[in-house]
Amino acid sequence: MEGATVFTPSLEGMKHVKSEEGEMLTKPFLDVCKLVLPVIEKFGAAMALVKSDIGGNITRLEAKYNSDPAKFKFLYNMVHTEVESKTAKSSSSCTNGLLWLTRAMDFLVELFRNLLEHQDWAMSQACTDSYSKTLKKWHGWLASSSFTLAMKLAPDRNKFMEVIGGSGNVIEDMAKFCSTFPPLLEENHKFLASVGLDDLKAS
Repeated sequence: MEGATVFTPSLEGMKHVKSEEGEMLTKPFLDVCKLVLPVIEKFGAAMALVKSDIGGNITRLEAKYNSDPAKFKFLYNMVHTEVESKTAKSSSSCTNGLLWLTRAMDFLVELFRNLLEHQDWAMSQACTDSYSKTLKKWHGWLASSSFTLAMKLAPDRNKFMEVIGGSGNVIEDMAKFCSTFPPLLEENHKFLASVGLDDLKAS
């Protein structure tokens, strides 16, 4: 792709996440999250936990979608179904999967925002700051300490920017990612809050 960066595919995908009526579509939303995985890969060992977490939640939601693509065409139908069957709060539920997937994406958006706004910050500082603003309050001690430890393995900032650059304007695409993705994530949070499920914590 001419002028492409590692963000280009997910930015393209975000255009198709909603139906004409403005409803969140399951497959396109999960596809966008999948397209973010190559970006996370560039962080190496520091993001191994985040990557496996995101991958696991995508797989869980995809399996549910594939079990009945017509019924689960819209993302929130999965949650409605689980709320009705009183299984939404289970740690293996799709509701839980969607919540943690959205939170992980919040973390990434905040991290890229830090890289844009704080040119003088080392990568580990950008990671730690975005973690404390997003995921930390939902994590128990164990998750929190393993996360903090992993952040120490964050790559050199300049090397990272080079690697994700591609042939396009990476700063511009990163900024687009930070402005286009949050409203979609916010919509997930609002919906989950409306059914009383936006504040589940990890042990």
